[in-house]
Amino acid sequence: MPLGPLRAQLDAVLSVRSRRVVDRGDLVQAAVLVPITDRGEPNLLFAKKTASVPHHRGQFSFPGGVVERDDASRVETALREAWEEIGLPASAVQIVGLLDDTETRATPFVITPVVGIVTGRVRFVPDGREIERVLEVPLSVLRDPAVFHTETWERSGESHTVHFYQVSPDDVIWGATARIVNQFLALLDGGGDEP
Repeated sequence: MPLGPLRAQLDAVLSVRSRRVVDRGDLVQAAVLVPITDRGEPNLLFAKKTASVPHHRGQFSFPGGVVERDDASRVETALREAWEEIGLPASAVQIVGLLDDTETRATPFVITPVVGIVTGRVRFVPDGREIERVLEVPLSVLRDPAVFHTETWERSGESHTVHFYQVSPDDVIWGATARIVNQFLALLDGGGDEP
């Protein structure tokens, strides 16, 4: 699907859907940008965390972080963090809308995903401290059933379904980020709720 029709579909779906909001005082509020880039076809952009970050070392995530007191909104948090982590200027992002809040399971965070389209050509520069590299994955790859699988994991006596996207021999997107991807793809496919 080209970027124009994708944008129109996202606008239509996100404008009428009720978003799940998690407002729990025991969870750290965070926001991520779900950047859509155009490389001849729409891609989602991921940032691989360095081995030195305190949480989710070496994992792929969307650019983002903890909501700071001075942030006026989750959108502002996501844009600020994307600039700090990968050099994506806020002026190069058209915000489309917000997805459902997503809790992490191994750490005490609740993440608000902010969907945005990256306009023009941006040279992404990982900061080297939190982010070691950027990965752009075509939506056609993420939609390929061959790259997706689930596993059932147990944490604190409860079973949870964990999503995995094996997008290359060395690159696996999983956990909360994969749940956000799963929800995003479900919206595009006319669903809206994570299975």
